[in-house]
Amino acid sequence: MSTDPRPRDLVSGDVAPAAAGRRGASLEARLLGRLLSSLGDPPIEFLLGWTGERVAPRAVRPVSQVRILDRKVLFAMLRDPQVHFGDAYSAGQVQIDGDLVEFMHIVYRALARSNPDRSLTHRLARALRRPRRNTLAGSRDNIHRHYDLGNDFYAAWLGETMAYTCAYYPSAAATLEQAQTAKMDHVCRKLRIGAADSVVEAGCGWGSLALHIAGRYGARVRAFNISAEQIEFARQRARALGLQDRVEFVADDYRNISGGYDVFVSVGMLEHVGRENYPQLGRVARRSLSATGRGLVHSIGRNQPAPLHPWIERRIFPGAYAPSLGEMMQIFEPSDLSVLDVENIRLHYALTLRHWLERYEGAIERVRAMFDETFVRMWRMYLAGSIAAFETGTLQLFQVLFTTRENNAIPLTREFMYPSPPASPGA
Repeated sequence: MSTDPRPRDLVSGDVAPAAAGRRGASLEARLLGRLLSSLGDPPIEFLLGWTGERVAPRAVRPVSQVRILDRKVLFAMLRDPQVHFGDAYSAGQVQIDGDLVEFMHIVYRALARSNPDRSLTHRLARALRRPRRNTLAGSRDNIHRHYDLGNDFYAAWLGETMAYTCAYYPSAAATLEQAQTAKMDHVCRKLRIGAADSVVEAGCGWGSLALHIAGRYGARVRAFNISAEQIEFARQRARALGLQDRVEFVADDYRNISGGYDVFVSVGMLEHVGRENYPQLGRVARRSLSATGRGLVHSIGRNQPAPLHPWIERRIFPGAYAPSLGEMMQIFEPSDLSVLDVENIRLHYALTLRHWLERYEGAIERVRAMFDETFVRMWRMYLAGSIAAFETGTLQLFQVLFTTRENNAIPLTREFMYPSPPASPGA
């Protein structure tokens, strides 16, 4: 008598040829079995809503269950899983039982082991995808589709700083607001910003870094952005803080930056620049900086060149790309800019995203009232998947500090980047 505790209608993922051809198993179940096998038999169970069949790996106990409610949805997912799985989840045609972040962990690890790029179906699907280009007009449309969803939407979960970039956690117990402020101080210390400096920021979001630089460090800032909603919000904040005379928010593309500055900074914009425009970004930085100028680019990245996840690029971040460090060098090398320091803070982004997802779930009824259930599920998938991407090392977060080649007025050690420890009692 069998002691196997699994349901008897379960089709093994330890497929090809035996289980895939198991008597009584539907074509759909056999195809899913092959898919699980090709992914290395991750601990995921599929439930087919129209047949009641369950498909799971043979050797491990599943920790997540994926319910597929429609046969057509399954075939679309098998044809191009990277796009259609996210769409089906958003539409409620796929349901996931179990922790969504853990499920995405499993998926990213399985994909890393299986190398789906070898699949003919995957290669054909990727060839048919056309990432949106970042021309002057294209960039405006791409940014509008993501950042102009409404300030109320982002305010519901970004926190008081309205900073939509990786925070920096002095400790894992820090709040989101503390970590975002620490990130801005970390950037300012790296750039050694002082009251005498003039600063230009390429891509300023809702203005938190520019206002922080002016308010805490006393520098003058010109900040460029092509999101109309973000610029208006930033200008209102500047007036409310009495900083409108020290910060100028310019509604224009970074390519049109003019004038000379002591500091060039870009936090979270490079993902929207497009690889073909990296040398131009470098030329903008070089012509903007004085002989002793400093610059910093903060960006999501990868260990190796690869397109952004196609569902993210299509549904969330049109035109976006996360570069490898080698690709980022095309900003600096053609313009003869000297890289001083590279720091990878990807685990800080995982913590940031966990805070965002928690607040997003806490504001879910507000988000549902603004949009609809499909939007709610789409952004939940995006945030959960992003946590998993950073925690599995699929994505990185690079801060690259640079200067002009002739600048010798640079510190000999990295001590300036970090706050001094508190004095010992009685010292």
